Amino acid sequence: MLILLLMAAVLVAGAAFGWPRGRSSVVVALLWGAVVAVLALAPGSAFARMAGGDARFWLLGGGVVLLVVGYRAVLRHLHRKANRVSEPNSEPSSVSPSGPLSDAELDRYARHIVLRELGGPGQAALRRARVLIVGAGGLGAPVCLYLAAAGVGRITVADDDRVSISNLQRQVIFRASDDGRPKAGAAHDAMLALNPHVTVTALERRISQADAGLISDHDLVIDGTDSFAARQAINGACVAAGVPLIAGAIAQWEGQVTVWDPKRDAPCMACIFPQAPAPGLAPACAEAGVVGPLPGVIGSMMALEAIKIIAGAGQPLRGRMMIFDGLWGENRVVKLARRADCPVCGSGHFPQG
Repeated sequence: MLILLLMAAVLVAGAAFGWPRGRSSVVVALLWGAVVAVLALAPGSAFARMAGGDARFWLLGGGVVLLVVGYRAVLRHLHRKANRVSEPNSEPSSVSPSGPLSDAELDRYARHIVLRELGGPGQAALRRARVLIVGAGGLGAPVCLYLAAAGVGRITVADDDRVSISNLQRQVIFRASDDGRPKAGAAHDAMLALNPHVTVTALERRISQADAGLISDHDLVIDGTDSFAARQAINGACVAAGVPLIAGAIAQWEGQVTVWDPKRDAPCMACIFPQAPAPGLAPACAEAGVVGPLPGVIGSMMALEAIKIIAGAGQPLRGRMMIFDGLWGENRVVKLARRADCPVCGSGHFPQG
């Protein structure tokens, strides 16, 4: 115990007197080596009794400390490497000049930076990205929170609705005190409270097919609306702007996620759902109900797809739809194909693959 206190005193003294980096660590390492040697060679000596334990205990403790110190050293190296990363190759339309990540951002996004599929370049891509989230309700709530937390640099949230107490069962971005507030504004405040390093713009209105210009200013659109007409209009505007669209839908215990992206040879919504469902066939959540965590599951999947697309990681759900059954704990993926005769994205819009 006395030796442990001595080691701690050395570290504290080194920090207090401004010793060169590593000197106090070397002194502690020498003390540790001396303790291990004495315990191994003279376990009955007074010094061994003062140290306590046995050689195996001190070797194990030293190994644990070495692992922790090594992990922190690797993390610092990755931080410095991320700071030096130049902007990766990407299309000029999606690149915005930006400086290196600050120390606060490096600490915040450390778990992203150590991921092989993201690293410094992926986090830099997230910081440059411009994402439009349409709908801040059940699906939009987790999307807003996770993309803000992930460091997506510029996020626009569009919603013309207001918060009501009945929303709180599933729309976890809001609080009871937000009752009556515009959803876009309340989401804006919650996102900035979570991460002040991102820029959030609130639009308290609907997005229509006439908003292709607005959409073209973004790299990605995420549709969290809950009506066929709204989804149809957003799909048409995204096709016109050539911007990928992540779409999700939920009802009762089931949900689905896909990426509509005809510019990159995936179908658009009209390829698969050319007409609205018959009345009563797909009732809204207010009529059919929805289990509270389901929007969180599907919305989190949508946020994950967004991060994959922005960072160029993995295989996004282009040309595929994931269907999740929360009641029975099952999911499946179905393949989707473009239609050459699609009135929205067919012949004359984008070449067929």
